[in-house]
Amino acid sequence: MADVINDILKRNQLSVTDSRKKILEFFHHADGALAHADIEKMSGESFDRVTIYRTLQTFVEKGIIHTIPTADNSVKYALCKDECAAGHHHDDHIHFLCDDCGTTYCLDTHVPAVQLPQGFVVKRTDVVVSGKCGKCSN
Repeated sequence: MADVINDILKRNQLSVTDSRKKILEFFHHADGALAHADIEKMSGESFDRVTIYRTLQTFVEKGIIHTIPTADNSVKYALCKDECAAGHHHDDHIHFLCDDCGTTYCLDTHVPAVQLPQGFVVKRTDVVVSGKCGKCSN
């Protein structure tokens, strides 16, 4: 796992620091998307809030993770697929939010194209479906 994480950082021209490695490990081991607060809890006293915020922003800018809007106007983060790159996310998939456990999952279902009026330009499309995940509905 350490080799994979080091490779991701090096491939994106990022210094391999303890905080970056640890935060990437959290994403690789997570069952779903993570919020800033989730990472704070997992890291304990290891990293301060600003380090986590800056690391998440850097990862978003480099195309390593993408943002997922939530109903309460906060943000969750999830690992990008291989086709994302710096400044060019391809996270046009549907997200699923479990109403019971609160986990947000990235689904391998793409957002359908939306026909917009002339002159409108799509910058981003977010689709969040809610219900019960497989673990909670059993």
